[in-house]
Amino acid sequence: MSLATSRRHRKRRLKAEINVVPYIDVMLVLLIIFMVTAPLLNLGTDIKLPDSKAKALSTPRQPIVVSVYADGRYALMVEKGDNRELQAAEITARLRAIHEQNRDAAVLVNGDKDASYQKVINAIDLTKEAGFQQVSLISRPQEAAR
Repeated sequence: MSLATSRRHRKRRLKAEINVVPYIDVMLVLLIIFMVTAPLLNLGTDIKLPDSKAKALSTPRQPIVVSVYADGRYALMVEKGDNRELQAAEITARLRAIHEQNRDAAVLVNGDKDASYQKVINAIDLTKEAGFQQVSLISRPQEAAR
């Protein structure tokens, strides 16, 4: 009987360790994937917003943004990340079509700080021609400018 009890004690003991090598491999693969895809996610355009002391308003869920560049070009963003450069007549036509479908859509004008005041007013006029009566301007808070 002593032979049977000695065999029980000789059994290999289980290790209470976690093998982290597979987790490290997965982490490195994910790191490489994120490093490759991150530069591709640059969907915005560079516009220098003017500074303002005004308090921020709540942002509409899917605003329509008309961008005015310093050289007088216009761009229209209907869906997030889809900023297309268009002529003034094209912007008015698209905004008119949007206004017919959704009269409560929010329109924001995003003017470059180096754009002339007249160019920004022209962009507001484009939205008014399309039928929108309420247009908001986008500015950057003054604290963010520092």
